Parts: sequence; C-alpha cells; structure tokens
Amino acid sequence: MEQIVFLVFRRMRRPLIAIMAAYSISVLGFMLIPGQDDVGNVWHMDFFHAFYFVSFMGSTIGFGEIPYAFTPAQRGWATLSIYLTVISWLYGIGSLLTIIQDRTFRRVLEFSGFRRRVKRLYTPFYIVCGYDDTGTLLVEELTARGIGCSVLDIDSGRIDALQLQDLPMFVPGLRADASDSEALAAAGLRHPDCRGVIAVTDDDRVNLRIAITCKLLSPDKQMISRVQTRDMAANLASFGTDFIINPFETFSDRFAMLFHSPSMYLIYEWITSIHNAPLKDFVTPPPGKWILCGYGRFGKALRSELDVENVETRIIEADPGRTEPPEGTVIGRGTEAETLIAAGIESAAGLIAATDDDSNNLSILITAKDINEDLFTVARQNERRSDDIFGAFAPDFIMQPSTITVRGILSRIITPLLQDFLDIARKKDEDWANLLVSRVSGVVTDRAPELWALNLDAEHAGALHDLLGQGRQVPLCRITRDPQDCEQGLALVVLLVKRGGDTFLLPEDEFELERGDRLLLCGVSEARRQLELSVQNYNVLNYLLTGEDRPDGLIWRLLRRGRDAERPDTVQ
Repeated sequence: MEQIVFLVFRRMRRPLIAIMAAYSISVLGFMLIPGQDDVGNVWHMDFFHAFYFVSFMGSTIGFGEIPYAFTPAQRGWATLSIYLTVISWLYGIGSLLTIIQDRTFRRVLEFSGFRRRVKRLYTPFYIVCGYDDTGTLLVEELTARGIGCSVLDIDSGRIDALQLQDLPMFVPGLRADASDSEALAAAGLRHPDCRGVIAVTDDDRVNLRIAITCKLLSPDKQMISRVQTRDMAANLASFGTDFIINPFETFSDRFAMLFHSPSMYLIYEWITSIHNAPLKDFVTPPPGKWILCGYGRFGKALRSELDVENVETRIIEADPGRTEPPEGTVIGRGTEAETLIAAGIESAAGLIAATDDDSNNLSILITAKDINEDLFTVARQNERRSDDIFGAFAPDFIMQPSTITVRGILSRIITPLLQDFLDIARKKDEDWANLLVSRVSGVVTDRAPELWALNLDAEHAGALHDLLGQGRQVPLCRITRDPQDCEQGLALVVLLVKRGGDTFLLPEDEFELERGDRLLLCGVSEARRQLELSVQNYNVLNYLLTGEDRPDGLIWRLLRRGRDAERPDTVQ
C-alpha cells in the first residue's frame, strides 16, 4: 500500500500543485475584490465564503451568488476562476487516468492486491511456481483435495488463464519472476499456513534459484522441484531439496519395469494415478528390436533403462551434433518413411516417438503404423491440449511429462507413506505383484483407486484411539467392515501399516492395531468415507466389534450403563 501511495503522489505532484494554485488564486481574488451587501454597503468576502464558493464553482459551475449578489467585478473574476479551476481539474484527472493506465502502477496494484489475498488464506496451502501444463494440472488436483495454492508465473497470459479457470476454491495468482525473493514472500513464503514451495517452471535454473531462496529464507518449508537433467537434480539435492522429480527418468524407470514385471508396473500406475483417472489395463510390451525417435533428455533416459533390460534399440535423431547419439544412429526426424525403413521399422517390435514436438511425434506414429500395423507404439505428449488428437490415434502408451510430475508430487504431499510402500513393493516378485493386482482390481471398477492415509490418533480416529487406550485388542478386519452391514467388507485394501520404525506390508486381517499406527489404503471414495466414520463414531465402532446395533439416546444409555460396565467387549 505504501508503494501505491508513494507512486500516486509522485506522479500527481504537478497536477495537485496546479489545482491548489488555481484554488488559492481564485479564493484570494474573491477576498480582495469588493462587493455590496443587501443595503448597498461595501462588503468583502471572508475566507470561508470565498473558499466555499470556489469549491462548488470549480466542480459544478456554482449554485448561485452567495451570500449577496455579485458586482460586475466579482462576476468577471468568477468567469476567469471557472476556466482556471476547470482546466486545472482536467489536467489533474487526465494525469490520474494516465497513472491508472501506466504499466508500473498496474503492476504495483496487482502485487499489493495479491499480497492481501494471500494473507487472507486460512487453510494449508502451497506456493506453485510456474503455471504451464504441469502447474495447471497440479493446482487442479490440489484444490480438488481441499489444499489451497498461490501461483507465481512470469507469463501474464497464464495468470489470466488462472483467473478464468473453474476451481473448487479461490487461488490467487501473480505475474512475477518466481525466483524473486519479494515475489515469494508476497506469495506466502513466511505465512504460518504455507506448507511448502513447488517449483515446476520450464527452466531448471529458475527452479534452482527458487529452491535456494526457499531454503535460505524459510528452511522449515517443504521444497519440491521438477528437473529435466541429472546434473540439476544433483545440484538441488546438494542443499537439501526435499523432493526432486525428473519426469523423463521416472517414466523410463517405470516403462523398463514392464519388460520384467508388468504387474508391478500396473500397481505403480494404479496407486499413483491422478484423481478419477481411468483404470489402466494389463499390457505387456513385445520382445524384439525397438526404434527410438529422438535422443534428447527423454530419449537418453529411455535408452539407458532399456539397455539394463537388454532390449535392443535403434536410434533416429535429427540433430546428432547436439545430442551425441551412439554409433549406428539413423540421421533424420523419423517423420519420413525412408528414415523409419532405414532404422528397420518393418521388423521392429515397438516404436517410441520421444521428440519435444507433438506434431512430429504424431507424424512419426502415423507413418510407422502405415508401414508396420503390428507395431507397439509409445508416444511422448508434451502438451495437454493435444489430448484429443493423441486419443484419436490411441497409442499403446502415452508419456505426459506434466502428468508424471504431478503424480509424483501429489504422492509426496498427500500420502508420504506411499514411497515407503513402493520401495518395499519393488523388491517383491511378480507373483506377489499379481496377488496385489487381483486384490485391488476386486475393489475398484473402471477408475483408478483413491489413495489415502489414516493416522490412528485422537484427531483422525477418536473412537478407535480411545478404545485402544483402554487396552482393547482391535483386529484390522473389524474396522474395514461396512458400518451398515458388519458382515460385508469395504471396497478397500490396506497396503501398509507404519508403526514407529517398523513397516508391515499388506497386513493380515487379524493384524492387531495400536495407538499411533499409520495406515496406507487404497479403494473407492465411498469406502474412505465409511472407514473414517467407523473410527470416529463410538456407536458405529461398537457395532463393528460386537455386531450389536444399539440405540444411542440418553435414556437408553442410563438403562444400559450397568450392563455395559459388566461387558468388556463393549465400547463405552
């Protein structure tokens, strides 16, 4: 606010002086020019009447001659004063309009308004730096889960798009350099409800500066960053960035998993999917030679992982001088049939269109399919606005950097236990993965399961927490029953239980719960709501443990208090 006042007064200094001078001269003239009262005596207007008359004359051309009729000299001076004050007002109003249209002033207004709106956020929120495809999807997913955001982006068009987006909660946005410390402070870096900063701009250097600024100014805040190279990831990790995600490395690692453990890949896909995503089917890539079009960051990460799986690859690259592909690379974009044929497309098992241009990737896929109809295709889709055309072609796999990045970030923010589960699950064999796939597929329909965590503490599981504190033994299978019918199980799977430093993967039905346990679950949304009701409501929990559905009125409680005290298996 101080900047706005300072800027206005600095720009309006001359107009205000002109208006004040015009009024001063006009008032002085009326005080000096003699007039006549109602009986003909000479009368001089005092300061109050002179200022009063000039005040309404300057803005409305007057309401009459007061307190007495004017003499010709006074009327002549009034005529000059009218032009003098009106011209000064026009000068002042014109200057004010110029200030309002000035870019600097508008930026100051936007900055001040943004800072005020951020101060009014009273729910936990994250600062999202960058509002491209990744930032847009991330804000959509966070707000859908009731987590607030403030957004910084250097592109005014993206901030305009944010204001037009239909989100479940208000999200303030500002056009600013996200690496600027003042902009981060305005976005809520020191706000008590700020949980962390997420840097997802399309420039790794900007993300690095954001991370450094966050760690120096507010080291207690969680710092999450997207990167595109291994070197930058190592740089970010060197000063304690909490979570770093490289979508190219992440997809390459998961895709390579398909060749030796397709069920484990399916588990990864299902439990890390974004909200309400379609449930992916079981897919196994064919053995044989694969053609990789594009040897940039994504192409190099893919080839490295495929080499580990002993998958033969042939590279097609348009700019070998920049990317330095291996020997035997076919020079070209891959959009021409001749280039694909030279790479052996006719006998290839699969093709990966991995360039940074969606049009080229689609052209590669269409041309390759015309030559080899049985080809297994993988496409890199760089922009979400290309969803319809990629969906129309329907490749076997689509790699979207923005979606992969958002999935990784959400898993870290919303369900921190997920990484523990994935680390342990990855060491299991394919038979174990098949069993988990069958269990999860038995509780979901055509949508990916919802993933959530449940802490057995007084805040999140009040009734169960109190019961465990009384020394009662509660098996896991009892709280995962339907609160309407205790003979039916809920549509969920308990993936993991964390107890202190111990981790229990896929616990058995008779697993005994304890206070402070942290559960990682997946299933349908309705099952989540029912489970949360069961662990919070004493009567529902009593029904699940005893099978008795008791009335809960005051009279019933008084009548049954004695009998309940004698029954150790009843929740008090």
